[in-house]
Amino acid sequence: MQNQVKAFRLARQLAQKEVAAAVGITRQTLRLIEHFDYNPSLKLCLRICYVLGTTLDETFWVDEDQWEAEN
Repeated sequence: MQNQVKAFRLARQLAQKEVAAAVGITRQTLRLIEHFDYNPSLKLCLRICYVLGTTLDETFWVDEDQWEAEN
């Protein structure tokens, strides 16, 4: 399961390192967020959205059915 962070980052032609630096985290942490292996705080989610020019729903929402099917 993945959120849309990576898709939006790639659509804007941004490297992980660029987004990570802009929000104040490491590239490794951003990779974990992109692959749903790290649960970021709401504050961090918002900072990522501001950098990507997206909303929380667009970027992080996962349907309940999808969540339950994969967990």
